[in-house]
Amino acid sequence: MEQAIEVKGLSKVFGESTAIKGIGFGVKKGEIFGLLGPSGSGKTTTIKILTGELEASGGQVQVLGKHPAEFGSSDFKSRIGLLSDNSALYERLTVYDNLKLFCRLYDVPLQRIDEILQEVNLGEARKQTVSKLSKGMKQRVLLAKALIHKPDLVFLDEPTSALDPQNAAHIHLGLQKLNDAGTTIFLTTHNMEEAALLCDRVAFLHLGEFQELDSPEALRYKYSTHAFHVETFSGERLAIDNGPASADRIRELVAAGEVKAMHTDNPTLGQIFLKVTGKELEQ
Repeated sequence: MEQAIEVKGLSKVFGESTAIKGIGFGVKKGEIFGLLGPSGSGKTTTIKILTGELEASGGQVQVLGKHPAEFGSSDFKSRIGLLSDNSALYERLTVYDNLKLFCRLYDVPLQRIDEILQEVNLGEARKQTVSKLSKGMKQRVLLAKALIHKPDLVFLDEPTSALDPQNAAHIHLGLQKLNDAGTTIFLTTHNMEEAALLCDRVAFLHLGEFQELDSPEALRYKYSTHAFHVETFSGERLAIDNGPASADRIRELVAAGEVKAMHTDNPTLGQIFLKVTGKELEQ
């Protein structure tokens, strides 16, 4: 499958500190790719290099078939969307007027504004002044700004960090709809449930290096003990090895009607990240 992003041996050095240490990966067109790591692990630095905001110290980068510097500025911006910690809005303008400016910038029909406001659950806030919005509402306007021109590739740096669960779920549906229409999404997040829900593949970035890269399902299988966890009606909780020698024990419990619940061991992405890096992701 054609690649939207190709990275080989990427490194970035700031003075005596190495932020990125020779990482390599590809993101397929139409994929949702998650970059997971604690603060200071190099996630935002990676996005800034991929979007042309920073120059790499070493390695090769291609985004949509070219190095970011090879695009004309307007051509590159028309093909990508970006939500980052540097994203900003015009505080004295209304939500609608902010998005109207970006429609003109990207030559997008104005009717797209109401469509994208519905996708980020802000349809009733179109006339509100941005300065009067809550932090979470501003985050949703920034997301609308990043998506309004239906980019080929969108970079989202912690897109739901300021949102309550209901609005985060609404954003997730919008992102899945966007992805279903063909947009490639590069996502950083601290939210392991969000990554497991949205991402086709995830990479664990820690101390500037990849510790793991695979689908959430494959990682959960890899780090599972595959044991059966059984809860009985008497309140007993049993961990039984998953193997032929345990078949009789499980059969006896089922035949006796003692099994209240039974499942195999499937660690969460957060548990796997902690096991691999020794560090929990801050929420």
